[in-house]
Amino acid sequence: MGLKKTQIQTREGDLDGEALIDSSSEAPKDHYRVAYVVFFTLGAGFLLPWNAFITAVDYFAYLYPGQPVDRVFAVAYMLTCLLFLGLIILWAHKSATSSRVNAGIALFLLSLLVVPVMDFAYIKGRVGIYEGFYVTVAAVVLSGIGDALVQGGIVGAAGELPEEYMQATMAGTAASGVLVSVMRIITKSIYPQDAHGLRRSANLYFTVSIIIMAICLVCYNIAERLPVVRYYKDLKAQALSEEENEKGSLSGAHWRSTLWDIFGRIKWLGFGIVFIYIVTLSIFPGYITEDVHSVVLKDWYPIILITAYNVFDLIGKVLPSVYLLENAGVAVAACIARLLFYPLFLGCLHGPRFFRTEIPVTMLTCLLGLTNGYFTTVLMIMAPKTVPIQHSETAGIVAVLFLIIGLAIGSIVAWFWVI
Repeated sequence: MGLKKTQIQTREGDLDGEALIDSSSEAPKDHYRVAYVVFFTLGAGFLLPWNAFITAVDYFAYLYPGQPVDRVFAVAYMLTCLLFLGLIILWAHKSATSSRVNAGIALFLLSLLVVPVMDFAYIKGRVGIYEGFYVTVAAVVLSGIGDALVQGGIVGAAGELPEEYMQATMAGTAASGVLVSVMRIITKSIYPQDAHGLRRSANLYFTVSIIIMAICLVCYNIAERLPVVRYYKDLKAQALSEEENEKGSLSGAHWRSTLWDIFGRIKWLGFGIVFIYIVTLSIFPGYITEDVHSVVLKDWYPIILITAYNVFDLIGKVLPSVYLLENAGVAVAACIARLLFYPLFLGCLHGPRFFRTEIPVTMLTCLLGLTNGYFTTVLMIMAPKTVPIQHSETAGIVAVLFLIIGLAIGSIVAWFWVI
C-alpha cells in the first residue's frame, strides 16, 4: 500500500476552528518523480557536513593530541543548532524560507571549505598547531548554524507537501549515513592507516560533501519552481491570507498564541521523537565502537556494524512508502517500547556466550537502525499534518527541534551511562 494521498485542507480562524477551506483544483502531478528526488537529495545534503566532521575525527585527533575533539564538536554543533532553531521558530513568520535555506547552504559550503583549504595552505599535515583546532571548531559552529537554517527549512517545506515528500527527506538523511559508511570502507581499504592516509581520507570526506552541497543548492532552487511545490505554497498563502483577514497579522500575541498551540498539538509526537534518539544514541555508535569486539573481524567489526545500522536506518525510512502507520498513539508507544534494546544489548555483553557473538549483535544493530528509521519518519510525517497548511512549516521546524533535543540528550546519556 502506497503513501496515503493527503487532501490538504486549512482552517479559518485559530487552530481549533472547524470551518474548512478546500481547494477546488487538483494538485499537479510530480512528473518523473523530480520533486521526490530533489527532496531526497536535500535530505542527504543537510546531514553530510556533520557526518564529514565527525567521520574525520580520527584525523583531527591526530593533528591536535590531547583535545577531546569528538566531545567539543558535538557540543559546539548541537548547542549552536538548538539555539538557532529556537530563534528560527520565534521569527519564522517574518522570514522567507528560501532565504534561510540558501543562506544555510552557503554556510555549509564555507564551513566545509575551511578544512581542506587550511590543510593545504597552513596545517600541511603538521601536528600540534592548535590555532587550526580553534578555526575548525569555528567551522563546526558555522555548520551548526547552517543545519538549523537548512534542516528547519527543508523539513518545514516538506511538511507543507503530501506525506511522500517528508518520507523522501527522511530517507535522504539515512542515505547520507550510508554514503559516509561506504566512504569510510573505501578509505580504510585503499589508504594506508597512517598520518598520510588519515589526511587523504579527511580531504575525501570534505570534497565529496562540498560537491553534494553545491548540488543541493541547485536542487533547492529548482524545487522552488516545481509545479507541485508551487501549488501547495499557493494553498498556504491563500490560507494564511484568510487567517490574517480573520485574526489580523501573525505578529505579537497572536503569533505567540499560535506557536503555543502548535507545540501543544505535536507535543506527544515530539516526545516520541526525543525518546527515539535518547535510546538510539545511548547505544549507537558508542556501544558498537567501544564495547563489542570480534576476534575474526577485528577493527573491521565496528565499521561493519555502523554500516549495517545505516543501511537498515535507510530501509526503515523507505518503509513508510510501503506502509504508513497512521495511529499516533501506537507510534509513540512503539518508541517507548524501544527501551527493550537496553536489556537485549546488555545481554550481548554479559549474557550467554552465543549472545556475545557477531550474529546476535549484528541482528540487534540492524533492528535498532530499522526501528529508528521507520518511527522517526512516521512521527515526522504526522507532525506537520496535525495543523493547518499555513502552519505546517512551523510544525515541521518544531519537530526538528524535538529531534535535535533528542540527539543532544542521547549524546549526553551516551557519555555518562554505559551499558
